[in-house]
Formats: sequence, structure tokens, C-alpha cells
Amino acid sequence: MTSRAPSPLFGSTADAVRAWVDGWVVSRGAADPVPRPWGLTVDAGLPHHATRHVMTDADEATVRKLAAVYAAPAVSLKMFLEPETVAPWLGPGWRTDGPGWLMTAPLRPLPGTGTGTGTGTGTPEGYTLKSWRRGGVTRLFVAAPDGGFAARGQVAPTGRTAVVDQVETAPAHRRKGLGALLMRTLQNAAYEQGATVGILGATTDGRGLYESLGWQVCAPLTGVTYAAGAGRGTRAPA
Repeated sequence: MTSRAPSPLFGSTADAVRAWVDGWVVSRGAADPVPRPWGLTVDAGLPHHATRHVMTDADEATVRKLAAVYAAPAVSLKMFLEPETVAPWLGPGWRTDGPGWLMTAPLRPLPGTGTGTGTGTGTPEGYTLKSWRRGGVTRLFVAAPDGGFAARGQVAPTGRTAVVDQVETAPAHRRKGLGALLMRTLQNAAYEQGATVGILGATTDGRGLYESLGWQVCAPLTGVTYAAGAGRGTRAPA
């Protein structure tokens, strides 16, 4: 899969990938993962994200085969290899999400952060942190001073592990500490539900934040999505 040493929090990179997939399907309300000889298939059932195929064994022959078999709109492949390694193996119509990383961290209680609604310690002046839980998934929303959208994030515990997902800050509200506030609050929420290990898929924008909070790269992560009639290219991560 990759030459990078697995996280000490997991027995192998494959174990980390399975934990990530299991948490992702809970976070997104997707179908149960279906085992394949090369990894897992997950149906998300969305117009822009129909199905994802997560390849724990991604060599050139397998990638080329799956890229041909699953070339349909809104279908994605996830591989734990560098983008420049994967790109030559893809046929026309596949677009890369850009570089990404699977990251892990031990979870422990962090002081000064709660999971309720209000300003709370560490919330910038004028902003309001709101939280709710459905189906075990804790979701956070940071309202801007005018009540509009500033930031969001969610976390899905699945026993020992928890997947942090969809952490996003609006461009106009970045560099105000909202990302760190979200991460601390999500980590506490997962710990309160019994999780002791966190895992997430990071983009270039998010990696620096996560590393500053003690998260470490477990493996490279490349996602590609098929778009009918398109050539090779890049797009913003979904």
C-alpha cells in the first residue's frame, strides 16, 4: 500500500484505513462497507458522490483495472499512495482531489472546551459555538457575529476510534482560531463517548492545523473522482 511506517496507534496501515472507513460511513450516513479483494466499497448515494472504492491494496495493475471498470459519474477511488504515483495509471475523465493524508492522534481530555452551546473558553469574541448530537455523531457549528456561517465540523466515534470529518472554516473567518476550537471540542466529545484514538483524512489546507494539535501522518491519501467528458485535472476536495 505504502512504504510509510504505520501509526503506532494501529497494528497496520490497513487497520487504520478500516477504522477511517467505519467512522466515515457513520459520519456521512453511508451504506455499510462491502469487502473487496483490494479493499472496500461504500455507497454514499449522492448526486456528486455516488460510490467510493477504498483501495487498501493499490498497485498499478489494480488501479488501472478499477479505473476502467468504475469509470462512471460521481464514482471515486481512494488510494494510499502519492498523487504523482497514481496519475499515470488513470484513464481520461478521472480528476484528482490533490494531495491528502491519513492522520491519527491519541485522544485525551482537553481543558477549557465543552460541547454545549455558547461562547465558551477559546471562542473568539462575537462568535458562538453550537453543538448537537444525532446517531452518536457530534456536529459543531460556529456562528459568525452576524449569525452567518463561520465554521463547522463533526466527529463519529465507533468504539475505540473516532473519525473527525468535514472540518471547514469560511475564508472570511480563517486565522481566528476557529479550526483549533473545533478540533479541541470534537476531540473532547469523542473522548467523552469512549474513543481514545482519532483518525481523519486531511487536505493541504488542514494538515498544518492538525499537526499543530499533535496529529501525525499515517499514510498519503489520494482521491480521484470520475467526471464524464473531462480530462485529467484537479478539483477541490468534496
